[in-house]
Amino acid sequence: MKTFEYDILSFPMTRKTSLSDMKNTLNVKGAEGWEVVSISFSEFANVGNTVFLKRETTTIGATA
Repeated sequence: MKTFEYDILSFPMTRKTSLSDMKNTLNVKGAEGWEVVSISFSEFANVGNTVFLKRETTTIGATA
């Protein structure tokens, strides 16, 4: 049985380089095996983008 772990990242859109920072961070997370499953955007209080990620975990004794 597959199992997953999850992570949540926040990217406030307050600088011109924010999209570049977001891309670089997501590339690093992707290299670590993380996959973006959803992105939420909010202009309320400069929240910006919230990114939800998941990656498969290795379970000892698990069978495929």
